[in-house]
Amino acid sequence: MVKQIPNIITSLNLLCGCVAVLFAVSGDLVAAAVFVFLGIFFDFFDGFAARLLKTQSEVGLQFDSLADSITSGLAPGIVMVQLLSKSLTGEYFAITQVFSSNGANNSIYLLLPLIGLLIVVASGYRLAKFNVDTRQTDSFIGLPTPANALLILSFALILELQPANWSDAIILNRWFLIGMTLLSCVLLNAEIRLFALKFKTWDMRSNARRYIFLVFCLVSSVLLKFLAIPLIITVYILMSLVWRERSKA
Repeated sequence: MVKQIPNIITSLNLLCGCVAVLFAVSGDLVAAAVFVFLGIFFDFFDGFAARLLKTQSEVGLQFDSLADSITSGLAPGIVMVQLLSKSLTGEYFAITQVFSSNGANNSIYLLLPLIGLLIVVASGYRLAKFNVDTRQTDSFIGLPTPANALLILSFALILELQPANWSDAIILNRWFLIGMTLLSCVLLNAEIRLFALKFKTWDMRSNARRYIFLVFCLVSSVLLKFLAIPLIITVYILMSLVWRERSKA
């Protein structure tokens, strides 16, 4: 039974992802975000539990990626579909509208939000590469799917819970959303090395950037709330690139 604890935690991640998908499809993006956050929480601890209990296995690795493909791939992809639909039509997406609409051109226009599903494809491909890439033991190559999911979901949370004229105008701009969809697909699979928040020791010297980043996350979250999430992801990428250049020097 002890050996199954990591798989049980992974199952909770998968279940949270499924519930998040249901909420996202129905247009309740805040609830969808809550369950994605819960799923990411369980995703962090299943690996920790496996290492602690020394029960790592190939099945556990594959199961973890399958759960992530739902929680951090499908759910944020549908959230982007909903955001694109709202930016284009003023309403959340419903596939029935496409088939009940009059005129082929109108149907094509209503299908444009499905561009958001590219995030699902890019996330699935990124997870498949991760499982066979031996270079990603101590760091990541490309943006991790949970980080990308947080980025996408932050737009919905800002729109629903932290509205402002300027941020609403940006988030509901169709070109911004299409651009963010394509950018996230690129970042997920880009050949850029990003540091992982894994502490092998607790000393300051070897973990300086991790401590600095965590302090920045805490301060910015308190000051900016959900607006901090896109900033945190941006700083995470920039810090990884800067530290890499410094290590080469």
